[in-house]
Amino acid sequence: MTLPTLHELHRPLGSTGLNVSPLGLGTVKLGRDQGVKYPNGFSIPDDQAAASLLRQARELGINLIDTAPAYGTSEQRLGPLLRGQRHDWVIVSKVGEEFDNGQSHHDFSAAHTRLSVERSLKRLETDFIDLVLVHSDGNDLAILNDSEVYPTLAELKREGKIRHFGFSGKTVQGGLLALRDGDCAMVTYNFNEQTEKPVLDYAAAHGKAILVKKALASGHICLEPGVDPVRASFELLFAHPGVASAIVGTINPVHLAHNVASAAAVIRRQR
Repeated sequence: MTLPTLHELHRPLGSTGLNVSPLGLGTVKLGRDQGVKYPNGFSIPDDQAAASLLRQARELGINLIDTAPAYGTSEQRLGPLLRGQRHDWVIVSKVGEEFDNGQSHHDFSAAHTRLSVERSLKRLETDFIDLVLVHSDGNDLAILNDSEVYPTLAELKREGKIRHFGFSGKTVQGGLLALRDGDCAMVTYNFNEQTEKPVLDYAAAHGKAILVKKALASGHICLEPGVDPVRASFELLFAHPGVASAIVGTINPVHLAHNVASAAAVIRRQR
């Protein structure tokens, strides 16, 4: 039996010119197991298991990969793991948040933004990053209005070090401002949390890109008995025309295959 894949279901990422799979692979679990909000504990996979997971994702039609400096050793590991595959992947990384010794801290200065991107380029072993998002600490409007992070990302885009930039925020106002001046917003949207829906609506109306985080509420979605929470979550997400892709972080090959099959079935039925 042939497994469903996402190869024929890639869609535009807003007006960036990039085409992405409707599911992206989140990689926090490749590099960090402290301070994460999952219902069950997990072990960070070794290189062999990580390489197998990435190969499986690619074979299932996933071409979008999401990482960040705050994801522990995720970027450092992805560089060697993706060696020779750069043309196969749309890579998303972040700036603004660091994770050291079990603690997060934020820095949105011009100097740190530039340092962070140039460090990510080295770690990921690439000349450019397709999309860099600001990792908000929740003070979305202050970051966008009062810090140097967005102007610095615009400079890095002009220099060709990044192709596009945007914002991974926590508020409607932040998401709307981020889309006005940038290319993409990453928003939380799931059965438990839909307050950022106006950002999706704006993106759909203005040709901007939306990536959804916590699409499965970090594994906390609970619905009535007999309802598949993954499929139901994807039905909610992909019914919205503003959603380009949902980032789902898993290191379980069975879950990955189920996620892809569910997303493919939902999108084909909604067409």
